Amino acid sequence: MTDTSSRPDAGGAQSAGSAQPAGIAQPAAIALATAVARLARAERLLLALDFDGTLAPFVDIPKAARMLPAIKAALDRLEALPDTWVAYVSGRPLASLEIVTEADEDALLIGSHGVEIRFGRDGVSVDLSEEERATLEKLGETLGALVDSVPGTRLEVKPVGFGVHYRLLEGDEGAAVVARAYEAAASVSDELTVRDGKDIIEFSVRGADKGDGIERLREYTHATAVLFAGDDVTDEDGFGVLRPEQGDLGIKVGQGETAAQFRVADERAVATLLTLLADAREAARGESAPTSSPA
Repeated sequence: MTDTSSRPDAGGAQSAGSAQPAGIAQPAAIALATAVARLARAERLLLALDFDGTLAPFVDIPKAARMLPAIKAALDRLEALPDTWVAYVSGRPLASLEIVTEADEDALLIGSHGVEIRFGRDGVSVDLSEEERATLEKLGETLGALVDSVPGTRLEVKPVGFGVHYRLLEGDEGAAVVARAYEAAASVSDELTVRDGKDIIEFSVRGADKGDGIERLREYTHATAVLFAGDDVTDEDGFGVLRPEQGDLGIKVGQGETAAQFRVADERAVATLLTLLADAREAARGESAPTSSPA
């Protein structure tokens, strides 16, 4: 992996930007390659992965997002190995996550930042109380009115809340919308869970986070080591529950302060990292690697 910096950044992660199978020369890249090789030997391995901005580039039409072909190829190889699980941990509603990941019946999915959980055929539903449903309805009306008044914004309906998207706005316009959204939501309830993500502000009537989701996945799979990769501030909850002393590995994708041990530049670097992990785990498990893989 070609390292873009040999020093930890302000958030503590070592940067290893564009991963490459050979020619590792920088200290952070060597450290990440060593960590991946160690992870590949885990007795029971769980890969818990954010989707947008980690496996798939951001797109204007959310349901059109798809993971890079090289990432899908690597994950297919990993998922085929014994004692290896691939799970998707996203802020997307579960129904949307099922579409973009092209999940089959056995997929492990965490949606809505940990509120929705689907463990293959052992899915878990979300049951709201009457009070939560009433708050949710009022919240939707209030935020919907705000979005209708600001061209370039969009309201995303989630199972236990709503997200106000403002990616199409420029400069201070986005900050102004966030301030108005906070004020509107506060008029509905002062007990909402608030998450500030990339060009989106979310309000939910029930609290949970990606860390909760990862812990549920760890318990369900009995994993002895976990890889979690994510790009957004909401992924910090996931990095916070990792146990590096037990072999867990956190990968921050892109810029921003982080509690993850390592940083890579973008989705293409994630593709190379996962391909290296697939190679190493196949070798550790005595499996034969394919002669070629999609670009």
